[in-house]
Amino acid sequence: MEEQRKLPIDIQTSKLLDWLVDRRHCKLKWQNSGLEIREKINNAIQDMPENEEIKQLLSGSYIHYFHCLRIVEILRRTEASTKNIFGGYSSQRMKDWQEITSLYEKDNVYLVELASWLVRNVTYEIPSLKKQISKCQQLQQEYSRKELDHINNAASLRDKFFASCRQFGIRGKDVHQEVLSLCKDLPADLSNIAEEARNLSDIILLYEACVEFVCGRVPEPVVPMLKYIQTRGNTTVYEWRTGQAPTSVEKAVSKECGEPPPIQDTDTIDWGDGGMVGTEQADEIDWGISVDGNTEGPGADLIDWGDDTSSTVEIKVLDCADEGDGVARGQDALNILEHTETRNLFINELTELQVFLTQRIAEMREEADILSINQFQTAPAAVQCQDVARATAMVTLVGDIVQRLTEVKMRHLLLIHASPRYVDRVTELLQQKLKQAEAVGEKQHLMVQKRQESLEEQANLEPKLDLLIQRTKELKKLIEADISKRYQNRHVNLMGVFV
Repeated sequence: MEEQRKLPIDIQTSKLLDWLVDRRHCKLKWQNSGLEIREKINNAIQDMPENEEIKQLLSGSYIHYFHCLRIVEILRRTEASTKNIFGGYSSQRMKDWQEITSLYEKDNVYLVELASWLVRNVTYEIPSLKKQISKCQQLQQEYSRKELDHINNAASLRDKFFASCRQFGIRGKDVHQEVLSLCKDLPADLSNIAEEARNLSDIILLYEACVEFVCGRVPEPVVPMLKYIQTRGNTTVYEWRTGQAPTSVEKAVSKECGEPPPIQDTDTIDWGDGGMVGTEQADEIDWGISVDGNTEGPGADLIDWGDDTSSTVEIKVLDCADEGDGVARGQDALNILEHTETRNLFINELTELQVFLTQRIAEMREEADILSINQFQTAPAAVQCQDVARATAMVTLVGDIVQRLTEVKMRHLLLIHASPRYVDRVTELLQQKLKQAEAVGEKQHLMVQKRQESLEEQANLEPKLDLLIQRTKELKKLIEADISKRYQNRHVNLMGVFV
């Protein structure tokens, strides 16, 4: 018997309620009694004396049997004046709480209630709070990772924006105005390119010599546009097409790139009469038809159907596009490098020279053999005297001019010059990455806000979890002590309470 008392009683927490019912410590249907006790406790706490300890006991989320015993002990001191000679109390407070303790002790309702709370805390409440806290921590890590990604993406988009601005040669402060200022410098840049083309004389002579040596005399001139720009410069298309310099140039002034139009006097109404004054001039309309003949006498009011062959009518046809006036209008008013067709012709001839020089360098770098020696033995001196270094310098010079005409900045500026409204598209294209960076920045601030909300939620849950763990440990000790008294103070272990 003594050895049996030394053996501990191990009870699995998940089966604690079944253990108590099986051993007849409590009834299976104890919930009704528990609800009745809860109702009496809610009514009793409405009328309590001013006592700090009682306030602390009632501040908890729930009140169990042992709290009620402590409240009764406190009321014995505070309600001592209501005690009669028979040991009873006339105070209604004391009667209410004594009744509550009696109901708790009946059928051991207090024990099964404590056990149900312990099982619920261990099985549901504590794991739920831990899961919520773990989720908050995972969200914080995810928000931090997304925040870092958004920071990197925003920095990358801003770098791309400034890289695109560097391609255009602008700072990126006011993209629209800076691009327009570049558009104003376009004619000077094209003139500089035309001046650089004057340095290609030796290359053109070398190309002509090779063409004449390989193909003989050709009827068509070689690279005529390059030769023209070398001799005449970046003239108007009218002069290149007609061979004569225009007497005047009438260019269409763009609203974006040109000067603003003069301000007209809005106080004067334009009636559209061409400045004519007087009713006689206004009433008389000149149709441009002169009819000679007698209009007097009878029959003057008759309609002339034109079948009279006795008189001839001369018709003068005016050519509105007469080139004889020497005025360059429309496309003819543009410079050669501003006009799309002539500029493409210029670039094609430069590319032709570039390909020729590249092929010539590859041929000169190959090992000399008898066939190549015999082939160029009768070539002109300009062809035979070339070496790899000089040809490389030539192809570099041609490539620089081609690169300046075909770079991204120049292409966009030429499109703006051709269609001034294109500047809005360029501005939108450049600012698109900046807008994307701003949008990513807003997402970054949103991640920071969500992470802060998750931190606040975790800060609110952790005290609740600590308090619940503390009360669960207290419940465990109270249940183990109560069951131990029922089994001759044997040691009781509630298994599975991992808090």
